[in-house]
Amino acid sequence: MDPIEIGLWVTGGLLVMVVMGMRVAFAAALAGLVGLLLIFWSKRGFDPEHFGWAITVAAKTAGQVPHSKVASQALSLIPTFILIGYLAYYAGLTRALFEAAKRWFAWLPGGLAVSTVFATAGFAAVSGASVATAAVFARIAIPEMLKIGYDKRFAAGVVAAGGTLASLIPPSAILVIYAIIVEQDVGKLLLAGFIPGAFSAVVYGALIVGIAMVFKNVGPPVTGFTWRQRFAALPPALPIFAVVIIIIFFVYNPFGEKSWGTPTEGGALGAFIVFCMALYKGMRWSQLKAALMETAKLTVMIFTIIWGVLIYVRFLGFADLPGAFSDWITSLSMSPMLILIMILLAYAVLGMFMDAIGMLLLTLPVVYPAVMALNGGETVSAADSAFGMSGTMCAIWFGILVVKMAEFCLITPPIGLNCFVVAGVRDDLSVQDVFKGVMPFFVADAFTIAGLIAFPQIVLWLPSLV
Repeated sequence: MDPIEIGLWVTGGLLVMVVMGMRVAFAAALAGLVGLLLIFWSKRGFDPEHFGWAITVAAKTAGQVPHSKVASQALSLIPTFILIGYLAYYAGLTRALFEAAKRWFAWLPGGLAVSTVFATAGFAAVSGASVATAAVFARIAIPEMLKIGYDKRFAAGVVAAGGTLASLIPPSAILVIYAIIVEQDVGKLLLAGFIPGAFSAVVYGALIVGIAMVFKNVGPPVTGFTWRQRFAALPPALPIFAVVIIIIFFVYNPFGEKSWGTPTEGGALGAFIVFCMALYKGMRWSQLKAALMETAKLTVMIFTIIWGVLIYVRFLGFADLPGAFSDWITSLSMSPMLILIMILLAYAVLGMFMDAIGMLLLTLPVVYPAVMALNGGETVSAADSAFGMSGTMCAIWFGILVVKMAEFCLITPPIGLNCFVVAGVRDDLSVQDVFKGVMPFFVADAFTIAGLIAFPQIVLWLPSLV
């Protein structure tokens, strides 16, 4: 077998292991190790006498990956972003944000659900984890909606779908991982997520209002809040937005001089500010310990996936599968835009069987070079490109599209992680209830992705200013 054939067989085996339920981190590490073994052994003609040599070289090659690739300053963003979200929850900022959104938007049809979506979007601006966002609002928003007569499946679906916004709105752990894998500017990618994230939240809100207007018993409006009460709810929620503004100013320095710090330093500064807020709000040691433990658990999970998948990625480099896939994609007679849409549809299917981070880590080393080749290469100008944008801007645009697909995967059966989290927090809800509740949001996500494809400036306007 030549390296390409080995690459295809090992990748097929990896998919089988994942579909059978093996954890992505361990399946990818095993596939990568076996693939490296076969690659090195093939260089000696699969001679049984050289099997020991091949497995030794493969193990040494795989063993170098975790430290060499993960010892990156950019990856230290992930725990700080996650910690900001958990500290904000224990500081009481989350409930204040939800209360403010409720007083301003609850009068709409389905208004409490709309308030939940906008509150999750606001919380996403200080939380880098969708799972944490879904868990927090399952405790806060669902009881409020059930109290006034919302359908429990619809309420659960709103929280599960709203939690996905944390994948797109900075600070986002998935955007950081994408930037590191494709070697693009972390700061520009994080900045690019703001407007698409807000656009996605507005689409969710419009969908909820439409459903509530058609089905009157799904989400009754809440009235009775005076303008005085609405404005009184804003000050307790302002600290969240203050933290976001401080981080943006620190990293991007809108005054035109050199930036005051890196995104990593900005994340650490944000975590320190929220920690001080939490102390001021009276956070106890037990709450701080819980925030640190939850941050550690989620960070370890993410880093374990990264370690395992990077071993598989090292094998892909030896097999030259990314190059072969790029050559095949660019040889197709279809239009580049149609091929891109087919790739996104493939992500939708793959996301039914894999978690979002694992899916991106496994596919991007192969798919990203192909998409860049479709556009005309890494250094192509906007005038000569297929998608009407330079190579750098195409990398940012595709990153937002693929992260939005990762959001979609967080609520698709059978392993939509946010749905399991919401069901786990609420004893009165089954996973099936939550999956039924999120079904309308598939339409909203499809509309959002279509809008981002049709109007790339939604993504590219903010990064183009930097």
